[in-house]
Amino acid sequence: MIRRIIQIDEKKCNGCGMCANACHEGAIGMVNGKAKLLRDDYCDGLGDCLPTCPTGAISFVEREAAAYDEAAVKAHQMQQAQSLPCGCPGTHAKRLHPVQEACSHTASGQPSALQQWPVQIRLVPVHAPYFDQANLLIAADCTAYAYASMHQDFIRGRITLIGCPKLDDADYAAKLTEILRSNTIQSVTVVRMEVPCCGGLEHAARTAVASTGNHVSFRVVTISTDGRILPE
Repeated sequence: MIRRIIQIDEKKCNGCGMCANACHEGAIGMVNGKAKLLRDDYCDGLGDCLPTCPTGAISFVEREAAAYDEAAVKAHQMQQAQSLPCGCPGTHAKRLHPVQEACSHTASGQPSALQQWPVQIRLVPVHAPYFDQANLLIAADCTAYAYASMHQDFIRGRITLIGCPKLDDADYAAKLTEILRSNTIQSVTVVRMEVPCCGGLEHAARTAVASTGNHVSFRVVTISTDGRILPE
């Protein structure tokens, strides 16, 4: 059938991932660092992704395309919302209880401040008990490598979630919204890199906080590629 559907200009796409986060149907994903329309039948043609694109890479076209399949979309959303997307034992949720600092130092002489496992946004269970009354840290993957004091300054005292919208085709906004709606979260701190693709992570966190309607303390910290905290 001929119908209205989105079109993505890969030459204009900067790989930020904001459109993929905005597409709750899962029609858009990140492939090799670029946004891609994965399935025609997941695109409803309403264009929620258009205003989120900072480079104007998304537009509407009229072309031959499969009809929008609402049932398939709902089945896909339910699959994405599952707490544990694989059976790997490493995805089992657990609270970490570090032993006394004198015995828990790493080779560098600094103790780990991580409080839970897993840490990947896609893998963490929505209803994990450690979310109750938690201060939440949502961090870009690269921040722990760029910023030397990540554990002491940001991970300590927070439940940590990490992700990269450029490399991961998951809908972070939907998962983060579920977490915020299902648990009593005290605060949300986003730590991102200065690079444009990290805007997708910040956008997903802002969308999740706004969609809950809860008054949650929200802060964004930006790390430069040479490891400095940039002025807010």
